[in-house]
Amino acid sequence: MTASAPVAVVTGAAHGIGQGIATRLLADGWIVFALDTDTHRRAGLMDAHSANPGGRCIPIEADTGRRADIERAMAQVEEQAGRLDALVCNAGIMVRAPLERLDPADWDRVIAVNLTGPFLLARAAARLLRVNGGAIVNIASTRARMSEPDTESYAATKGGLVALTHALAVSLGPGIRVNSISPGWIDVSGAPLSHEDHAQHPVGRVGTVSDVASLAAWLLGPESGFVTGADFVIDGGMTRRMIYAG
Repeated sequence: MTASAPVAVVTGAAHGIGQGIATRLLADGWIVFALDTDTHRRAGLMDAHSANPGGRCIPIEADTGRRADIERAMAQVEEQAGRLDALVCNAGIMVRAPLERLDPADWDRVIAVNLTGPFLLARAAARLLRVNGGAIVNIASTRARMSEPDTESYAATKGGLVALTHALAVSLGPGIRVNSISPGWIDVSGAPLSHEDHAQHPVGRVGTVSDVASLAAWLLGPESGFVTGADFVIDGGMTRRMIYAG
């Protein structure tokens, strides 16, 4: 049975930016298949949706680092909704370790979740997305352009995700648009922030989940119909600010 409302798949949907995007789409009337491994937090997303209903939230337990989970989840989307209008690849993990102590197995796991997962998701979703001229949004990071020590695997995946985005845009166009968002410091914990935390951003504040969700909603909607293959840095201007030490 084909759904009448637009349908989205959002990965890593139970927390942080993924939850914010899922919640925004639900408020806009979308049917959202919320993929995550965290059962407790998926329940929290359902509770939040129940308190502010809009569209319909369908949770799926899935590890986007596992091909079998991705294929099973996409089969469920087709069976239950019969259509797909948007794919948001947000799920991601980070392993911090000095290079000499970075376990290759950890490297492989980060690559699997952060980069191979979006590739497999796009591959599995393309047929359904073409039907209604759908869109993909990949959540990358400003770490594609700048780094902290001991984050090689994470930075590599986010740089790769930006490149994968424009490759997919060329390969899947014109039927499917593909863009990425590279957030900077986004407050996902709600922990107290200092004046200095906010002041170092040219806009005067740390980013919020809703900042990213609003951009994602625009990129998935008709008003961005001439936009594809682009990466949108949303960091309050931090990567444009020159900082001198000493």
